[in-house]
Amino acid sequence: MDTPGLVASDIDGTLLSPLQEVTAGTLAAITDVVATGTPFVLVSGRPPRWIPPVAQTTGLTGYAVCGNGAVIYDIGSNHAVSVHALDPVLLHDVAHTLLAAMPGCSLATEHSRLGPQVDEAPFTAEAGFVNPWGDDGDEITVRPRAEVLGHPSTKLLVRHDSMTSAEMLEIAKDLLGDGVDVTYSTNSGLLEISAAGITKAKGLAEVAELAGVPQPRVIAFGDMPNDIEMLRWAGHGVAMGNAHAEVKAAADEVTTANSEDGVALVLRRWF
Repeated sequence: MDTPGLVASDIDGTLLSPLQEVTAGTLAAITDVVATGTPFVLVSGRPPRWIPPVAQTTGLTGYAVCGNGAVIYDIGSNHAVSVHALDPVLLHDVAHTLLAAMPGCSLATEHSRLGPQVDEAPFTAEAGFVNPWGDDGDEITVRPRAEVLGHPSTKLLVRHDSMTSAEMLEIAKDLLGDGVDVTYSTNSGLLEISAAGITKAKGLAEVAELAGVPQPRVIAFGDMPNDIEMLRWAGHGVAMGNAHAEVKAAADEVTTANSEDGVALVLRRWF
């Protein structure tokens, strides 16, 4: 492709090394991209509150796509400028369906609102829910299941400690159809469910429009199934060397692993 007009990257398993660090080589590439005035957009399953540590390390202050596309977050102002949520009726219906098909699941929900991100309980979970990603300093608000499902939520998380995420996804997609969007970013028994049509591709398209960058000039990097739609949408989709096989199949190119500065290696063609 010609010089990208916007660079988009997943965070975990892509931009960050296996040690959850931004390496010197990757940081230098990000700095050089930004120095040209080209937007560098973080696109993640992470909620907004998990973005600032990465942003501070990389010096990024623009937009981030959070919650697999459910929230467009302005890093510099700590504001959500766009939020797509699941309503409580749908949350209850989805949960009832999955719990009947996969007994032993536990549930949690993410919450974001338009404007400043000051929600006092952004992550609620029923007793026994264990996030395989860890809590990253979060204080989980434990509530009865009815309350966990009782508010508009940007993401429903469904956890099963004796199934893989891939196994859960196969069951969920057959049962839920197109009523919601279901994906995963770790294979450790965790499904991530968003409103229908809400994916990283949808969120990145929103940011590209805000930035005035046409789709063919967007380059995107990712490693897990929740990145597939984004890589297919971008003008040039790049899978990491450590990526899931389905992600590699969906990409235009496969770079080296996140342990080998795979993002920087590609960006050095232009920046």
